[in-house]
Amino acid sequence: MELLLLNRQSLQELLPMEKVIPAVAAAYRQVSQGKARLPQRLNLPANGGDFLIMPGYLVESDALAVKLVSVFSGNAAKHLPTIHALVILVEADSGRPLALMEGGFLTAVRTGAASGVATHYLARPEASILAIFGAGGQSEQQIRAVLTVRPLREVRIFDLRPDAAPKLVDRMASQFPAVCFVAAQTPAQAVAGADVITTVTTSTRPVFPAAAVKPGAHINGIGAYTPAMCEIDLPGLSDARVFVDSVSAALAEAGDLIQAAAAGATDQSLWTEIGAVVAGTSPGRRSPTEITFFKSVGVAAQDVVTAQLAYQGALAEGKGEVFRL
Repeated sequence: MELLLLNRQSLQELLPMEKVIPAVAAAYRQVSQGKARLPQRLNLPANGGDFLIMPGYLVESDALAVKLVSVFSGNAAKHLPTIHALVILVEADSGRPLALMEGGFLTAVRTGAASGVATHYLARPEASILAIFGAGGQSEQQIRAVLTVRPLREVRIFDLRPDAAPKLVDRMASQFPAVCFVAAQTPAQAVAGADVITTVTTSTRPVFPAAAVKPGAHINGIGAYTPAMCEIDLPGLSDARVFVDSVSAALAEAGDLIQAAAAGATDQSLWTEIGAVVAGTSPGRRSPTEITFFKSVGVAAQDVVTAQLAYQGALAEGKGEVFRL
């Protein structure tokens, strides 16, 4: 058996955000059209974190893969990434393993692309100010994704760790000198007047005051992925329209929505899958003043389509290393 090994550097070259966003949009469309087979991911609580197993098959794309990912929120104190992951791409018509990929970057870029898809379809076209909560390993790709689909002039970053936001500001400002990057001092300061708000934390309570959100804002709730987690005060945003990556996944894992539903602040019958918006079968934003909220817990379809994109690019460009087992 031979496997193509793709390391982080190769994936960074093969997966620019402008290619990953349309790939993830296509994956979401297949999810909403019933063309994806996605078992509920297995979450195995471990010593200080979660170990997740995420298989998926996209019928239309004929792509099959599984991701093994660990999320350990205390890793920052150990000077380690919060997320470690591996992705195995499998030939769909034979079951033959094709490639083994570093999954940390793949996870970051496909998760960023999720916000890129939602922002493209739901944010106002003229949106120019982004507020982002969380300055960890996922945040850079979140910023890149919104920059890809909207003409941002200012990005405000807030993190509870005093040194985290300034470090991310410096790193992003060197890459995007035309954009003003600011380390916000408070959550309210970050949100005030923001057109797009993205949260990428593992918080168990809302990370910004709902009252500070302006009419017409779009919110990407990306970080919370268990029923106990909650980044968004949805009861405080009672008029917001809710969009999800998968209704079934949201019902099982999206703490923001599960807790709001228990409080009577939202009804699952009103949630819209973003794939239906991509397909044109459900409307996106309906007015300039409407607040839209996209809640993603992450689904294997994102990993599958991104792994397929990387593999096809690697074959075309001669990247990666062949390893014989």
